[in-house]
Amino acid sequence: MSELRRGWTTGACATAATKAAVIALWDGGKLDHVQITLPRGETPSFALKAVVTGADWAEASVIKDAGDDPDVTHCAEIVVRVRQTDLDGVTFKAGAGVGTVTKPGLPIEVGEPAINPVPRAMMEDVVVEEAVRLDRRPSVEIEVSVVGGEALAAKTWNPRLGIKGGLSILGTTGIVRPYSCAAWIASIHRGIDVARADGLSHVAACTGSTSERVVQAELGLPDHAMLDMGDFAGGVLKYLAKHPIARLTIGGGFGKLTKFAQGALDLHSSRSQVDFDALSDMAQDGRIKSANTAMEAVELVPTLATKVADAAKVKASEMLDQTQVDILVISRDGRILGRAP
Repeated sequence: MSELRRGWTTGACATAATKAAVIALWDGGKLDHVQITLPRGETPSFALKAVVTGADWAEASVIKDAGDDPDVTHCAEIVVRVRQTDLDGVTFKAGAGVGTVTKPGLPIEVGEPAINPVPRAMMEDVVVEEAVRLDRRPSVEIEVSVVGGEALAAKTWNPRLGIKGGLSILGTTGIVRPYSCAAWIASIHRGIDVARADGLSHVAACTGSTSERVVQAELGLPDHAMLDMGDFAGGVLKYLAKHPIARLTIGGGFGKLTKFAQGALDLHSSRSQVDFDALSDMAQDGRIKSANTAMEAVELVPTLATKVADAAKVKASEMLDQTQVDILVISRDGRILGRAP
């Protein structure tokens, strides 16, 4: 099997577009490719989709290539317009398809464009670099847009995190690594940060959309209290251990919560499995040992759902000494099979 192809973050694409735009603004050159330096020293080249100029502005765009990562922004057009200003230094503006921060807890202040610190620094660096080279004053406004970004943002955590109107411009290394767990876990952490900053005393972490829908309806929690845990139970619990919230409800399917109750912190099927012998001992029913699936086991012994919930509560509570933990075990059709307490 060939190695998965890496790609580039929105922040790296915006930086490349910024460099092309300031060169067009200050030097009149309309390039078809531009090279930038990423935070770890890599120097990729980016093809430019378009470069246009006006009286006091220039604009360039790059089509994002996320490699083999299933990124919602893959093939999105990242557009940067730079304008000369009378202000000192570089300022940022959210264009169409780029969000604005409306809740505290993120690394960007409320009211600011959702352009993260590392992409901002990268864009500022190329402005200063080109200003020195071309003997210009590095005083520009950088307006970042993403074509169709508002619709794409609906498929991300942004609305839940209080980022309104579009996508975030992200990236810490400039590189998208295929199927990276780190990006998902980072989103979990930002969700906890936002909940804490908003003073929430109760959050819920769920393994999937069905469990999230059921838990939210059962508990009446707001959207920004819901953490899209997926398979990363460890990502939630380890961060909450250091950044506590008073109450956590974990919701999920019987199979995933069984694996968690048995000690797994990564619940993906390729990285953890249900121990049917241990489940049989918990149920005190030998039939469980020959079950083909976790769902078959709970159908054989329905009380197993509550036993698993109790065991999962103990497991989570061992990691969270400042947080009250509740567990809801949910079927694929949205029924609550068991709970603790």
